[in-house]
Amino acid sequence: MRTLLLACLLLPAAASAQAPVYGCDTPESHQLDFWVGDWDLTYPNAKGEPAKSRNRITKTLDGCVVMEEFTGGAGTKLDGRSLSTYDRATKRWKQVWVDNTASYLDFEAATVDGNMAFARTVERAGKTSHQRMVFRDVKPDSLKWVWQQSTDGTTWSTQWEIDYKRVK
Repeated sequence: MRTLLLACLLLPAAASAQAPVYGCDTPESHQLDFWVGDWDLTYPNAKGEPAKSRNRITKTLDGCVVMEEFTGGAGTKLDGRSLSTYDRATKRWKQVWVDNTASYLDFEAATVDGNMAFARTVERAGKTSHQRMVFRDVKPDSLKWVWQQSTDGTTWSTQWEIDYKRVK
């Protein structure tokens, strides 16, 4: 009898629960579409010499996830992956990056001078550091990706700048 009573009480709640929404075809879910494609990358290496790498950006999981596959070129050992998604609950883009140096970086979307960006704040050894990556000068076949750091969240210095050229 108790089981029947409990079932009768829980059944309406279960019936009214929202079913998950699959797929992502909202305007927000397309905000990173400019990045999707195969890209040749050019940037200065640690010695200031030109270096080249490759980046493949695809959409997966019913269009809900933007997956990055960064492959270092000759003399560049760094290989990494990122996953980005528009989080419906917070109404913000989020990204996680992992690579073959065992780095794990988590970001939230930001806007920098009208440009799409991802930012994070890190505390290590009692010191706060702000990091961000900014997509600038976005055109159909090219863009600039800039990695910046700040100690105060106001004054930023560029640590790494990559020129993207779409592979044809």
